[in-house]
Amino acid sequence: MAAAEADLLAIVERSPAATAAHDPAAWIGLFTPDGRVEDPYGSRPHVGVDAIGRFYDTFIGPRQIIFHRDFDAVQGAAVVRDLMLEIVMAAGVTLNVPMHLRYDLRKTNGDWAVERLRAHWELPTMLVQMLRNGKKALPVLPRMGAELVRNQGIVGAAGFLKALRRPSRRQKHCARRLLDAAVAGDELTVRRSLARRAVVSRGEKASMTVGEFVAALRGGRWTKMIAAGDTVSASVTTSSGRGVVFCEFRRKAEKVGRIRYF
Repeated sequence: MAAAEADLLAIVERSPAATAAHDPAAWIGLFTPDGRVEDPYGSRPHVGVDAIGRFYDTFIGPRQIIFHRDFDAVQGAAVVRDLMLEIVMAAGVTLNVPMHLRYDLRKTNGDWAVERLRAHWELPTMLVQMLRNGKKALPVLPRMGAELVRNQGIVGAAGFLKALRRPSRRQKHCARRLLDAAVAGDELTVRRSLARRAVVSRGEKASMTVGEFVAALRGGRWTKMIAAGDTVSASVTTSSGRGVVFCEFRRKAEKVGRIRYF
């Protein structure tokens, strides 16, 4: 493992450590002064130290949260973590939330810090899971709502609920078709699933041709699809290792406009 990669992973690993220790200063201190948290992705961003502190007080501090890491993919100054988050909401009410976390980092005063955190998970799916707990979940929901309004205000609460909007069924079907075709080596179908002037890259900036993307996934398999915000993400396993593909859709478009492969 390269030294820079190890440094990035060390910073990212401080997040679950600070969460488990219920240490708000350590968790908030992971971010740059202008840091940005989008959790869940598609909700109103929390920007800056004060807003990130309120995010912690609302969603992390009151709960026991356990990170079940599967794997990490590092590309440039970004780390994508595939994991399951175990969230203890109350006695007898525990949620297991599949996630893809993307950490974008930059050096500040010589040290790495998180510039942007995007947590790809499905708010509607989590709410359904909560309701399946029946009567045990009834006291939890009003308490969550009160915490949300108290810490975020009405505008912030409405911003959180924006995450209820996610890619449509047709968009998810398009992403499935693209991924099925890519692992099958079917470049033509992949191209047909892309919008005009679609951009494909490894990570954020390393440009790839469609052929290179298909070659990278050929013979592999994909699992764990998550639809959040404007993006459908999926875990992939290939002959060269494991990764995550992010398929971004422009508003109301039925074809993929942007692919990022980590």
